[in-house]
Amino acid sequence: MDNEGEIMEIQLEKATVKDAQSILEIQKEAFQPLLDKYNDHDSNPANETIERVLTRINYPHGGFYKIIAENTLVGAICINRKEDTRFWISPMFILPTYQGNGIAQKAITLIEEMFPQAITWELATILEEERNCYLYEKMGYQKTGVTKRLNNHATLVYFKKRIIT
Repeated sequence: MDNEGEIMEIQLEKATVKDAQSILEIQKEAFQPLLDKYNDHDSNPANETIERVLTRINYPHGGFYKIIAENTLVGAICINRKEDTRFWISPMFILPTYQGNGIAQKAITLIEEMFPQAITWELATILEEERNCYLYEKMGYQKTGVTKRLNNHATLVYFKKRIIT
């Protein structure tokens, strides 16, 4: 990646069952460093199964979208509709070699544009991961004040963004 600081052009494509294995491999690669760092074995997506990925792909109240950059599958973003106008993002992940190129930022913007009926967007991330928290705050998400201790090393922090129409 020589385009440091430049936001790469990306597309989101709805994942299908045939994408499940590729998505799982990228998910494991993306979350393994966090698993190694925080030992959050019960909640870390690196430990998920192909069945969990298939459940997300087939979930009727949302969608699992492949993140494509430079014609390459580099990550995925999953959204769930909690209510008609309330959406939840989880998980979102990018291959480590593609991180830091503005891909997550662009993916969030695209997913928000795909669901104009959304009034609130919510997500959670590891509080100790300052880069993640900074990204979400930069995208207009605010900490809700709710946290959940995963273990002695990691705390989930919840974010919400209200869309003003």
